[in-house]
Amino acid sequence: MRLRPASTGDQPTVLRLIEDAAGWLRGRGIRQWNDPYPSEAERDARVRAALAGGETWLLWDGPEPVATVSATPVPDEHLWTAWEHQEPAIYLHRLVVRRRCAGQGLGAALLDWIGATARREQGCQWIRIDVWADNWSLHEYYRDQGFVFLRQSTAIADYPAGALFQKDTGAILLDPERPPFAVESVPGRKRNGYRAKGTSRGARNGAVQRAEAS
Repeated sequence: MRLRPASTGDQPTVLRLIEDAAGWLRGRGIRQWNDPYPSEAERDARVRAALAGGETWLLWDGPEPVATVSATPVPDEHLWTAWEHQEPAIYLHRLVVRRRCAGQGLGAALLDWIGATARREQGCQWIRIDVWADNWSLHEYYRDQGFVFLRQSTAIADYPAGALFQKDTGAILLDPERPPFAVESVPGRKRNGYRAKGTSRGARNGAVQRAEAS
């Protein structure tokens, strides 16, 4: 398998992975991603902005995309406190693994690689994510990966993913130079692809500025 930075041309692929996951969740009675927040158009705009900003990765098994994740050191100003904004952290969105690959540890490997790389290259102490509030199985998954539940944020009215989790990157044992997949890079760009903290995340306003329901 190989992990490579995604580009704007990969938007249909990323959306297809999200929609496939939404269908599987719907079959289990879980509404996550089945009603894009706050609309499909604005969900797609967030995906496009993350791709344009170099925040998104795709994991490929030969010619088939099997997972995606986006990562940025820029926190959502509504979800995370001013104190948390000052702590060096990497923030995750839209971690999706294709169902045929479930149980292979790909999601865990992606989480650890991002956290370990962010710690080594940017000194990030935390890896953080906002999780769908009523997807209890997903909460348990992140706890199993060493994340700690911080709180349920109600800062954004009707926001469905206000369950906030974090993990100390110092607890990650994975060597970022030796993940269980090949990591590709592109000329003129750091391999981790993260945007420098404090820079703009694109021309987004209102609900589009809000973090993707993870």
